[in-house]
Amino acid sequence: MRRYQTVLFDLDGTLIDSIRLILDSYHHTFAVHGLPPCEDDVLLRGVGTPLKAQLAGYSDDPEAVLAMIETYRAYNLAHHDACVRAYPGAVTCVRTLAEAGIKVAIVTSKNRHSTERGLDVAGLSDAFSVLVCADDVTNPKPHKEPVDLALARLGSQPNEAIFVGDSLHDMHAGRSAGVATGAALWGPMTRAYLAPSEPSHWLEKPEDLVSLVLG
Repeated sequence: MRRYQTVLFDLDGTLIDSIRLILDSYHHTFAVHGLPPCEDDVLLRGVGTPLKAQLAGYSDDPEAVLAMIETYRAYNLAHHDACVRAYPGAVTCVRTLAEAGIKVAIVTSKNRHSTERGLDVAGLSDAFSVLVCADDVTNPKPHKEPVDLALARLGSQPNEAIFVGDSLHDMHAGRSAGVATGAALWGPMTRAYLAPSEPSHWLEKPEDLVSLVLG
């Protein structure tokens, strides 16, 4: 029996390269709402958590946060299809695993609409029967609830699953849920940054995941 029979994937920074668009969406939002500029590396630390949680750190006014969310999403959606693409090897990785009988799911902090749009642009809209998005949970990553929910919907056990992601939030959520974790080093985060989360596996490229799971 294979060691892993279930693979959970983060989306941004793991399957789709949307990081520049995310950062530009923040910069645009801050400029529109008169906030001081923020360095990319600071913004990157929040990628992988819900947009509302990230923007709430820049205002104590709930109405202002909602307005920033609207500005962010309008900019992001307007530029989405031109700026987002699948990482090299990511589509083949997902399809190879699924064709081999591996259960696959998305576990993301994006809302469902944005998740489906990202998968569509990447050519993966038909690849996942289970999507766990920000609007599906009360406690988003790094809490384990999204991972638990994905496992439940797939009918999988933690000891047969691996969660692949590019952020500390992914690694912490996976570890808390009792699943193995795979750090996707083709995303924006470095090995040094992710090392404190002690991933179960380091993955240099999507093909490494196929080799790990299928042997």
